[in-house]
Amino acid sequence: MPDPVRLAIIGLGMATKPHLLALEELRGRVEVSGVLNRNRAKAEAVGAEHGWRVFDDLAAVAADPGTDGVIVATPPDQRREIVSAMAAGGKPVLMEKPVERTLAAARAIVAECADAGVPLGIVFQHRFRAGARRLRELVDGGRLGELALVRATVPWWRDQAYYDQPGRGTLARDGGGVLISQAIHVLDLMLSLTGPAASVQAMRATTRMHAMETEDFVAAGLRFASGAVGSVV
Repeated sequence: MPDPVRLAIIGLGMATKPHLLALEELRGRVEVSGVLNRNRAKAEAVGAEHGWRVFDDLAAVAADPGTDGVIVATPPDQRREIVSAMAAGGKPVLMEKPVERTLAAARAIVAECADAGVPLGIVFQHRFRAGARRLRELVDGGRLGELALVRATVPWWRDQAYYDQPGRGTLARDGGGVLISQAIHVLDLMLSLTGPAASVQAMRATTRMHAMETEDFVAAGLRFASGAVGSVV
């Protein structure tokens, strides 16, 4: 059996729990080389629970010969600094969505990894589920006919307590609201099946159901490069 891949975890927020469960399932194939978090006490608690090293800073992770790559599960406003350090250290990056808060910043991250020859992956897991992969085969093979109409609906709910957490749904930390934080998964799954959109017309709003800086409602009409049309709500 080949040696396990050794990954460091950077960020221990809400998105970390699924990664910890996956890492447990991959035990023997993947090992955790250590953790890093802005809240040192939280990192030490998680490290003590699992028997993992706690890194002092990004430079320590980037320079660690016992780390083959990193999982980045921080809020979006911390991504650029982290990726820059890992790219400089030659560490492949698997990062939670979204890439960053703005298109320009996201492109800069992608370019920095490409220039350094460092693999960069974003966690869009739904397109890799068995059902999604089979549907992609059927669509690509023409088994369902020519794609004409697409409808994507995101009914997921977040209560006010979710947005009352510091930074949630703000432009400064998250870069937006429901579209970039929750609906992004459905959008990725949709585009993996439909191909790229050629044009989009949309509206966004903050409804009376939430008190927050950014949107909790989005509706869009799309025309895809294939000629199909669709909607997202």
